[in-house]
Amino acid sequence: QVQLVESGGGLVQPGGSLRLSCAASGSIFSINDMGWYRQAPGKQRELVAAVFSNGFTNYADSVKGRFTISRDDAKNTGNLQMNNLQPEDTAVYYCHLSTRDWRTRSYDYWGQGTQVTVSS
Repeated sequence: QVQLVESGGGLVQPGGSLRLSCAASGSIFSINDMGWYRQAPGKQRELVAAVFSNGFTNYADSVKGRFTISRDDAKNTGNLQMNNLQPEDTAVYYCHLSTRDWRTRSYDYWGQGTQVTVSS
């Protein structure tokens, strides 16, 4: 029903920046929350940042002051601006979307993931 396509990952040196994008396609009645998660090899998937329907945002302590999440519901897109990247940020980043239909039923969707590698 809904597909998320992520882009913007790649290789960057420490201190560099990347901008991840998430584009949603399909039938979306309303978007509740949008978030970015990441998973490094051998580690649990963790929440990086989230933006809620009321506009509030939440960030992991490790990325506060460096990452900025945004969303454009009219275009069904979201972005994660990542500045001052460090090797510890190396992971596969996933976009997550929570939606609601006309019956107020909620649905959850995940993107395929995009690799971010921070190395000199």
